[in-house]
Amino acid sequence: MGVPQGSVLGPFLFTIYTSPVSSIVQPFNIQQHQCADDTQLFIALSNTGYLSDIHNLTQCLSALHSWFCLNGMALNPDKSDAIIIGTRQHSCSYSALTSVDVAGSTIPLADHIKMVGVTLDKHLKFDDHVSAVCKSAHYHIRAMRNIRPAITEDMVKAVACALIGSGLDYANSVMYGMSSSNVARLQRAQNAAARVVVWASRRQSTNSFSLLKQLHWLPIECRIKFKIACITYKTVSTAHPAYLHSVLKHYVPSRRLRSSDCSLLAVPRVRTCFGSRSFAVAVPTTWNSLPLLIHNSPSISGFRCQLKTFLYKSVFEPL
Repeated sequence: MGVPQGSVLGPFLFTIYTSPVSSIVQPFNIQQHQCADDTQLFIALSNTGYLSDIHNLTQCLSALHSWFCLNGMALNPDKSDAIIIGTRQHSCSYSALTSVDVAGSTIPLADHIKMVGVTLDKHLKFDDHVSAVCKSAHYHIRAMRNIRPAITEDMVKAVACALIGSGLDYANSVMYGMSSSNVARLQRAQNAAARVVVWASRRQSTNSFSLLKQLHWLPIECRIKFKIACITYKTVSTAHPAYLHSVLKHYVPSRRLRSSDCSLLAVPRVRTCFGSRSFAVAVPTTWNSLPLLIHNSPSISGFRCQLKTFLYKSVFEPL
């Protein structure tokens, strides 16, 4: 069956057409990501000179607005969002900042925004995102429970992985270091799905841990580690994407140690729990916890297979 041309070439051609955006943003020392027609700008605010940082951002947005107008596009302020992300202590430093000027329109700072399907709040607690994921999961679980007597375990397992597992895994790498209460909420959703798949009644004494082991489903925390490790393997082995590879540094001890040949990554020092959740810390911490044999996997498929076996045994078959 053929694939419609627009579904493949449309976003690709649009990305080529808007590629000059990066060259416009670069002189302002602002970070930029682009997903199809969604342009995202990031800037690190200083505690004292944040007003000049915001002015720099406003100037960048004005330059982008002019370029869009010259090329038959529009920078729509009504669809623009702005948010300051940081700890509660840092947020107090920016209490006087309440809005951002976008193309002559005042955009108030939001408490949360949705970015590529993930709801980000200003303290990265992910309460709203977890609530949305759990709501979707339980909706599908109720639907599966109604049809469970009419289908086989293999069929319902495939449906659960497609509808529920995919939702639990989507962008879960950003949930590293999330609060234990939010992890528990996601875990309860996964446990409920497991009970429907094996058709276990809530009144039965079978615990959810044994059901996950029976289905070979990794718990939520292990799934987060699995995703981070896979991203790390791809980044280390291919050096792409460049914006992620530039953050990673190989561990080089000051003198010859046994760990010198273990393909380890350097873990930067941080002073806060908020900082320990960053990509620069989460990736080397997760990567360094894996055996050297997994690091040296010749392919991503082999890496994923060995990684899942390692995580499975660490959870369900501990020494």
